[in-house]
Amino acid sequence: MDITIRAARPHEFEAAGELTAGAYLRDGLLDFGAQDPYLAVLRDARHRAGHAELLVAAGPVGGGAEEVLGTVTFAAHGGEYAQIARPGEGEFRVLAVRPGARGRGVGETLVRECVDRARALDLERLVLSSHPLMHTAHRLYRRLGFVRTPDRDWYPTEGLSLLTFALALR
Repeated sequence: MDITIRAARPHEFEAAGELTAGAYLRDGLLDFGAQDPYLAVLRDARHRAGHAELLVAAGPVGGGAEEVLGTVTFAAHGGEYAQIARPGEGEFRVLAVRPGARGRGVGETLVRECVDRARALDLERLVLSSHPLMHTAHRLYRRLGFVRTPDRDWYPTEGLSLLTFALALR
């Protein structure tokens, strides 16, 4: 698959937000479905781009024009989107891949870009939080060397626990 990982462009913010919201809805990751308040956060890619690094995987779809195939948000400790990162750590969040692009390496390429960005910043670790139902993502993280860090698992809202993973970079 011919994809490019780069910073999202302003005209792509809406597409990145809708892709993310749609993925979370389809995968059953929102407790209240289409009424879940977190849906507005997922759709607000413009805000993520203004307060962290909003990355997209862009590539042709069906031989047509380049489109957003996936997206992820990268942040370093201290940033608004770094929820669990400690000093010396980077974090990535809201990883989502378009349904038609799943299983083609888009998610892995986005995660590898986050690893590269964390290394370029000379960070010690890259961390992430993940919904317990995201089994495919968990397999990817383990394959890339991330390990579970149960001591850092947390509850962003009542009744929702998030699993955490970390990758040592040095």
